[in-house]
Amino acid sequence: MPLFSSEQERRYRLLLGDEFEEFQKACERPLPTVMRCNTLKANPKEVFPMIEEDGFEVTPLEWYPYAARVSGPLNNLGNTIPHFGGLFYLQEEASLLPVMILKPEPKELILDIASAPGSKATQAAQHMDNKGVIVANDVSGERLKALSYHIERMGILNITITQMDGRRFGRLTPNTFHKVIADCPCSGEGTIRKDSRASQDPSPKARKRLTETQKALLVSAYKAAIPGGLILYSTCTLAPEENEGVVSYLLENYKCSTIPVELPGFSARQGIERWEEQRFHPMVKNALRIYPHLNDTGGFFLSLIRKEG
Repeated sequence: MPLFSSEQERRYRLLLGDEFEEFQKACERPLPTVMRCNTLKANPKEVFPMIEEDGFEVTPLEWYPYAARVSGPLNNLGNTIPHFGGLFYLQEEASLLPVMILKPEPKELILDIASAPGSKATQAAQHMDNKGVIVANDVSGERLKALSYHIERMGILNITITQMDGRRFGRLTPNTFHKVIADCPCSGEGTIRKDSRASQDPSPKARKRLTETQKALLVSAYKAAIPGGLILYSTCTLAPEENEGVVSYLLENYKCSTIPVELPGFSARQGIERWEEQRFHPMVKNALRIYPHLNDTGGFFLSLIRKEG
């Protein structure tokens, strides 16, 4: 059975050109397991040997010193004492990028507008050394249970949880946050290596509904940020409508700019300025597209945006 529908293959060939075959082969391989050491409790030199003693092979990431790829009896990794003790968090490699690029700092006020289950909020707390304040929000009470568990397990003190529609923050808390993480709900195409359902192409109606939600969340994030503040927009999809199209909407309607991002040791492609009949704002080229075949990760998209004024 083909991995992609005929429509998805058409879209990916249009996006990737000669790279499509390599991309497809990468999508057919299992996704590597990655753990992030929780430096609020221990450092990698302490944690990685503990994991190895439990029978796993640990290979530190060259581009991110707090994380490593893990191989071995992976079904047991979440049942180890170091995991229960909050010494590490299992996190897809590409999803480490937003916090690393946003660079949250102690004493800052951070909003994670669609936070659960908490990979980026807990990573931000770690980078902030448990200082400052992170507002971790999600609309789903069930998903927030997982976030609460991880906060307690990892000894995090600077996160406060809210439950509401993230589209309300721009109106309720305008010009408030130094930095905002807007990791928005999406079609999830980039997760195909761990969930085969991501190979199902969404209908035009479903895609339109997603993009409208993404635009509303990004506008809310923009309004909630202070003038000069930073917004990190990200998705785990490869669809231009949900990525460059959403960022382009913000650039065309609000006073903001995108910031070029460098990722030493990590390969990425620039954002695209046109897709089929659509033309996007030229500044979307500062966005980054993460394809599975470039770094043996999932698919991902991110854009760092500065609110002007």
